[in-house]
Amino acid sequence: MKKLLAFLLGIMVMATMIAGCGGGDKKDDKKPATGGTSGTYFPLGGALADILNKNIPGTNASAQSTGASVANVNLLSQGKVEIAFIQNDIAYYAANGTEMFKGKQVAGLQGLATLYPETVQIVTLKKSGIKSVADFKGKRIAVGAAGSGTEANARQIMEAYGIKYDDIKVQYLSFGEAASALKDGNVDAAFVTAGHPTAAIQDIATQNDVVLVPVDADKADSLIKKYPFYTKLVIKAGTYPKQDADVSAVAVKCMLAVTDKMDADTAYAIAKALYGNLDRMKSAHSAANAISKDTAKDGMSIKLNPGAEKFFNEK
Repeated sequence: MKKLLAFLLGIMVMATMIAGCGGGDKKDDKKPATGGTSGTYFPLGGALADILNKNIPGTNASAQSTGASVANVNLLSQGKVEIAFIQNDIAYYAANGTEMFKGKQVAGLQGLATLYPETVQIVTLKKSGIKSVADFKGKRIAVGAAGSGTEANARQIMEAYGIKYDDIKVQYLSFGEAASALKDGNVDAAFVTAGHPTAAIQDIATQNDVVLVPVDADKADSLIKKYPFYTKLVIKAGTYPKQDADVSAVAVKCMLAVTDKMDADTAYAIAKALYGNLDRMKSAHSAANAISKDTAKDGMSIKLNPGAEKFFNEK
């Protein structure tokens, strides 16, 4: 642990940090990259930066807004950062050269931990009359930023319902843009992949009757059969204002990814600092309530870093 580390934490919200892991007193300042501030990673990135600052000697970490999962993978592969918040499905695509990484396989990706479910939330307003993904034909649908993890989720879920982009009016919008477009009546529904509750959706629900569109059990089963990164979950009633009933949904997993250039001692130290200070993460966002050492390897879609493996195997 003798070199400086640039930590990138995020998807729609990411944070890059610089951590001096040597034993000296010198600290180097660099700002981390995050993503959009409407998501979940931004507050969690700040919390993780704080944890590393306080628990790894010589660290000076901070958070800065950047792009999403795909951008984070690219920063990892370019050696510009050494740890990133990404979705487990995006990690798989990158490691195997599929989807948005077709012909651009990223060698050496490794996992540090899986953290919590990234729920694929499908949002509309009551006045739209939309009750199912099957109702999307001919509608204006915000599918996330072009080439993003959310966009892949949207396409795959609609595919389970037999709906292609040719059947809808595709709108490539970020979290915040989709929220504004829904409120202004410029889109009929939007996909948001993030730990719930999500600030962008809460914002819409303060002044509008929001409806979460469910993913039917049989469609979820067919989705999982083709894309095994997904899991089923339930968005509990009351998660958002005026949400009177549970809503069935699917999720991918938020994970921390590194490359094989990170030595085992460094990975071990990061994992130990993170899981020894989960209260700090939970104070930043309720999504962190799902983070546990016991589930840190669940949904791991790429090879686990040896240092993290050592930490998780300890009693």
